[in-house]
Amino acid sequence: MVDFNQIAKKWQNKWEEKQIFKVKEDLKKKKFYCLEMYPYPSERLHMGHLRNYSIGDALARYKRMQGFNVLYPMGYDAFGLPAENAAIKHGIDPEKWTLTNMSTIRQQQKDMGFSYDWSREIASLHENYYKWNQWIFLKFYEKGLAYKKKAAVNWCPSCATVLANEQVIEGKCWRCQNDVTETFLEQWFFKITDYAEELLKDLEKLEHWPERVKTMQRNWIGKSYGVEIFFKIKETGKVIPTFTTRPDTIYSVTFIVIAPEHPLVLELVKGTKYEKEAFGTIKKIKQQTREERTTAEGKDKIGCFLGQHAVNPANGEEVPIYLANFVLMDYGTGIVMADAHDQRDFEFAKKYKIPLKFVISPDGKQLDADKAAQAYTEDGILFNSGQFSGMNNRNAIEPISEWMEKEKIGKRTVNYKLRDWLISRQRYWGTPIPIVYCEKCGVVHVPYEQLPVKLPKPDKCRFTGQGNPLETCKEFVEAKCPKCHGKAKRETDTMDTFVDSSWYFMRYCSPQYEKEPFDREIAEYWMPVDQYIGGIEHAILHLLYARFFTKALRDLGLATVDEPFSRLLTQGMVVKDGAKMSKSLGNVVDPAEISGKYGPDTARLFILFAALPEKELDWSDKGVNGSFRFLNKVYNLANDNLHNISHKHYDEHKLNDKDRYVLSKMHLTIKKVTEHIENFEFSLAIGKIMEFVDVLQKYKEKSKEVFGDAIKNLSLMVLPFTPHLSEELWHMAKADGFASLQKWPIYDESNIDKRAEAVARLVESTRRDIIEILKLAKIEKPKKIKLLVAGEWKYGFMERLKIEMKKTRNEGEITKSLISSDLKVYGNEISRLVARLLSDETRIPQVVLNQDIEFHALNDASGSYEDEFKCRVEVIVADKAKEIKAKQALPSKAAILVE
Repeated sequence: MVDFNQIAKKWQNKWEEKQIFKVKEDLKKKKFYCLEMYPYPSERLHMGHLRNYSIGDALARYKRMQGFNVLYPMGYDAFGLPAENAAIKHGIDPEKWTLTNMSTIRQQQKDMGFSYDWSREIASLHENYYKWNQWIFLKFYEKGLAYKKKAAVNWCPSCATVLANEQVIEGKCWRCQNDVTETFLEQWFFKITDYAEELLKDLEKLEHWPERVKTMQRNWIGKSYGVEIFFKIKETGKVIPTFTTRPDTIYSVTFIVIAPEHPLVLELVKGTKYEKEAFGTIKKIKQQTREERTTAEGKDKIGCFLGQHAVNPANGEEVPIYLANFVLMDYGTGIVMADAHDQRDFEFAKKYKIPLKFVISPDGKQLDADKAAQAYTEDGILFNSGQFSGMNNRNAIEPISEWMEKEKIGKRTVNYKLRDWLISRQRYWGTPIPIVYCEKCGVVHVPYEQLPVKLPKPDKCRFTGQGNPLETCKEFVEAKCPKCHGKAKRETDTMDTFVDSSWYFMRYCSPQYEKEPFDREIAEYWMPVDQYIGGIEHAILHLLYARFFTKALRDLGLATVDEPFSRLLTQGMVVKDGAKMSKSLGNVVDPAEISGKYGPDTARLFILFAALPEKELDWSDKGVNGSFRFLNKVYNLANDNLHNISHKHYDEHKLNDKDRYVLSKMHLTIKKVTEHIENFEFSLAIGKIMEFVDVLQKYKEKSKEVFGDAIKNLSLMVLPFTPHLSEELWHMAKADGFASLQKWPIYDESNIDKRAEAVARLVESTRRDIIEILKLAKIEKPKKIKLLVAGEWKYGFMERLKIEMKKTRNEGEITKSLISSDLKVYGNEISRLVARLLSDETRIPQVVLNQDIEFHALNDASGSYEDEFKCRVEVIVADKAKEIKAKQALPSKAAILVE
């Protein structure tokens, strides 16, 4: 077996020595920016990473060969919770832990031969990166896009610390397992809602994004048209607005529900007998996740009566006010009118014995909600709805809305589910927020010239799990006010790590630039990213934040594009034994183990061949072995035939049918491989290359010039998938330079010889037919095989049949037309053949040859048949044959007799 690891190391060293993947801006060349999602350096790479990078590298290499100026960088999203958790749990220095992981992953990536421009590497933990996070924050602050307000956070009283959502497990702290509560803290936000409409509208520009991802973003932004209806609290006279998209159900309202986080809840129950129950209910709800509160699959509906009533402005009816777990403060007004036409409302009402009533039915006749088993959610005709009774409920929405505005009991409004982005994190391992608090001057931002606000070294902080470690660093917290130079305290919150990954793609354009986050002119050349590749798990937040940043930076005059990523591919996950690879399931396959045993090209080939990029990849040890065998086959094909390789141009007049077939197959393969790569059908492209290798293996009595051309083009076609083997084949063929720097092979349509293809199919299909006959007849050692080529008239018949079939599929009409020609002497046989061929059109050849070509093709192949079947093979034309079976022969389907 070939040592593919040794081959890989050799070429990786040569690539690095010559810096062949280093790229510079070149206005004379078309640019192509290929990028995989910013990886987090947590321990070692897994197969999901390897798949992501193999897809990206295949595309980057292909585009280079097509003549594009390719930007293909790599870096590390190096801040984040895992490093801080390691510091708290095990006393590990988070910086050292992260740098060690980065070093490990970088080496793994280099061992796989990914063609990154390593001179552009960035990492968010470096001061020359996070300085620009702070710079952008200040620009946002000046523009009103960064602001501070009170917001709810997860709070562990035992650890006295704020917890991220991922640190809360079933309502308990990940560290001490005690109950988590909710509290309100002053938090920093980015005003992404200012861009809600543009973020939604511009999804239409993203033609090359998966529709699934765009739908997820639309749902997250959640634009809805509705009405704010003004209910008056009976006991106090206070007016409360409720948002609804269904004003047509206003006459069915029997209660009002309020989000438990709404400040009105405490106002309503304060000092009343309902206060204790309300606080207890809120505590229960706080232990639920957002998903449990809002989805049909969530937990039981939880709520309680708040002791007061609201007056329905449409009919004057008094309805009770409840708090309920399924209402969210960050949607609409946080107050919702409830009725029997919503399933959640219906279930809540049944549980708390609240009366219900319908106002919609299929025919406008009254329905009794008290006897119903579920909400009525279908459309229909309104009844008991005042002046709107008898109308279709959907048609009534607009006139009801107009009426409410006229009566000043409501107003039409547009609502978004999207909330402003909370970026504050009470953690050490992140970008410090460049703000100080001065008793005299208040909130003051750090001057630009004082950036970066440096993160203190870990040994200056205490990682106890109690509170934010930054608060324990006196030299960090104590600061001077930039305005009055008096004593001030530094902001100890750090930024959400999504900030790091919301603009990094622009930093890659000029990673050493020191005047601004990136050089505007250079970014204008490279942006937008032409192909972005990553997991579906980032379909909402990361992509939405990156889109927001791009638009905000554009409005600051830094960027010139509206969208960061022109084309998006979300690769499928890697599974083994029917489950996603994970340590907990014990089904993880280490990429280093596979690469160490078989070489990186084998791992890459299997990953790209086993499934289309967007599909789930089912890990298979047999598949890996098959990929390894194929690489050995390709290597040996070249190595065993070095004497048959010539770089001289072939003389077309000296080519035989076999030579022409190989050339035809080569050009057809280049065409198909090119088309498949363009469509991200890497597995299909590799399949076509495998077919071509089989053809070359069977190519006997080779033309050295044709074979040399075939090997050179083969080595270039495999380069996106197995670059080390490609370089080795190119070198073995004594071709000049690096294969990686060659132009992608070009096919010539005129060289795709359909006749040669048909001849090859005839020879191969006849071989398979012989094998099948021997199997069915249970003949192990045949004495003689006769191949009977169809009678000459049948070739003309077949050509005319194909012409007639374009006009009609009517058997009688086709037969009549053929018999009325010079073929009428074969009338009886034609009738039988037409019926037979129309019932099984697979018997009709794509290309109809002639008797002479088929005879010579099979006669030329008879020697190889004799070698394979160990007996004499005779080829006879049906016109000269005595055997009755000769009548069964058809064009491209010889009759076969075995003795």
